[in-house]
Amino acid sequence: MHPAASVILFTVTSGAGYGLLFWLALLGCLDALPLTRSLGLAGFGCALALITAGLLASTFHLGHPERAWRALTQWRSSWLSREGVLALLVYPPALGLAAGWLLVGHLDGLYAAAGWLTVLLVPATVFSTAMIYASLKPIPQWHNRWVPAGYLALALGNGGLWLALLSSLFGAGQARACALAVAGLLLAAWVKRHYWRAIDAAPPLATVADATGLGRLGAARLLERPHTAPNYLQKEMGFAVARKHAARLRRLALGGLLLAAALLALAAPLPIPLAAPLAALALVLGMLGTFAERWLFFAEATHTVNLYYGAAAV
Repeated sequence: MHPAASVILFTVTSGAGYGLLFWLALLGCLDALPLTRSLGLAGFGCALALITAGLLASTFHLGHPERAWRALTQWRSSWLSREGVLALLVYPPALGLAAGWLLVGHLDGLYAAAGWLTVLLVPATVFSTAMIYASLKPIPQWHNRWVPAGYLALALGNGGLWLALLSSLFGAGQARACALAVAGLLLAAWVKRHYWRAIDAAPPLATVADATGLGRLGAARLLERPHTAPNYLQKEMGFAVARKHAARLRRLALGGLLLAAALLALAAPLPIPLAAPLAALALVLGMLGTFAERWLFFAEATHTVNLYYGAAAV
């Protein structure tokens, strides 16, 4: 599949924003994070900015962005529509949580309810984003159980990276934030390794013989391509990445996540002046690793339509 920059930007930035919002809501409701105004302003500001920027970026992949609102009407059958509805539903409780944190200084009553509702809606939204891809049976690299797990784990890890940096800057819950980020990053690395092993070991979903209905007659091959010039399907769904490049990008993605985890483990016990630069570098490495992972997530995906354009098996 063609790795569209708008979709990559959307899934990475919104995932990090949702992860940060999840940790703020959960730790705030559990009274496991100091409800300081500086941390709250920076935390909710970054989380909502990342989420909004990602959602806006996603509209650039649409042929008619002005019609995006119509997707919200198909929530009964479409994961894309469910994602859009849930993404909008996150804002009111998140703003209510932010109001309790910043204006009142404690979370109880309606503010606590808003926090717990945020805790529930955020992973539901990220899961819906993942299911947009995991529900597509013609793309075997996406139609497996590791895709939702990867999206959720990366959201937790990248959200933890942002929280760790903000905590180290404002001296509020630094050790706990670093520990959570390390756990999330290690989980994400573990999930991605299993995902790549699964897609590498999976048998072909279909062959040319299956696609043409000639399987009973034995092997089949394409005699001539149906077009003399590339068409839309070939450009969007015929993208292929060389195996050696895929291996390098996998190492880059895992290396970014693991190096970020190592830096945060070192930063956790350090005082603010020393911890903040390490946390900032960890954030850069972790996000770069995630961008590499997400580009590869699209580049390695093969659609069964390629069987009609020269692929022997998909």
